[in-house]
Amino acid sequence: MKLKVLLPAEVLLDEQVTKVTAEAQNGSFTLLPRHIDFVSALVPGIVAYGLPDGRELYLALDEGILVKQGDSVYISSPRGVLGSDLRELQDLVDRELRVLSEEEKRARSVMSRLEMDTLRRFTRLGGGHS
Repeated sequence: MKLKVLLPAEVLLDEQVTKVTAEAQNGSFTLLPRHIDFVSALVPGIVAYGLPDGRELYLALDEGILVKQGDSVYISSPRGVLGSDLRELQDLVDRELRVLSEEEKRARSVMSRLEMDTLRRFTRLGGGHS
């Protein structure tokens, strides 16, 4: 089957593979060529994929979406890094990708509070003119 990993600015990987193992919120899963079509939201972590020559390679991904359709698996993620050293990639995920996700969540929370505060102020302004 074909594995294609898409980042915002590039195609990170476009490779024939024998299997794909990834992690979702409810745990890890493995896709083989004859599995049914499938969609999953991925958490930051390591995706392992098997090559036809028997080697297993890895990529570290931020959260993303995986879609298996027919004999193709597509992964879309904001950030990703290829590698063959599993420990190095796991350290990268732990150190950078999960931290970035937490920072993004905090930033979204701050923006939400600012939006609510702005709406309250507009409501007060509108109430005084009626």
